Amino acid sequence: MKKIGEKLVIATHNEGKLREIRELLAPYGIDCVGAAEAGLPDPEETGVTFVDNAELKARQAADLSGLPALADDSGLAVDALHGDPGVRSARWAEDSEGKRDFGRAMEKVWNAVEDAGDDAGHDAHFVCALSLAWPDGRIETFEGKVFGTLCWPPRGDQGFGYDPMFVPTGHDISFGEMDPAAKHAMSHRADAFAKLVAWLDA
Repeated sequence: MKKIGEKLVIATHNEGKLREIRELLAPYGIDCVGAAEAGLPDPEETGVTFVDNAELKARQAADLSGLPALADDSGLAVDALHGDPGVRSARWAEDSEGKRDFGRAMEKVWNAVEDAGDDAGHDAHFVCALSLAWPDGRIETFEGKVFGTLCWPPRGDQGFGYDPMFVPTGHDISFGEMDPAAKHAMSHRADAFAKLVAWLDA
């Protein structure tokens, strides 16, 4: 198995995302340090794709910390909105002062879907790009997806972000209602993480 290192910076200030990544990495005995704990800034996400942003965040964290860094860029892509909010998923939750409210973001998404008309449907998918960067410039990136439909009103208080309005294909409860372990087994982040682990094991 390829070795990442004993300590890994998780390049996110999102506590929900940090918790989820830590849980996914727990079986591998890797000491995970969050970006806030490492004193790292939150970079401006200027990429036009999830991969662009994940690699930007991973490279900056590795450069500044001197440690391997894992960064995730993820979001909700809605068919009726031609892939929006997509890479701007977090920005849809921001107010004029930059504070995030995903309750407002979910309402904004749902209103836009309703405006698109009945024929547009409610199909959506989550995307996750996971980038692993080292201080010497090496980088590996993996992309995962999970497909489903949107529901309204939002359901459940598990998960974070848009989870309460997303029902994965083959299930009748939202990610917001799902036990975290069940979500971890099927999520977009789990899909990307499985590809990372397969690469490490190759």
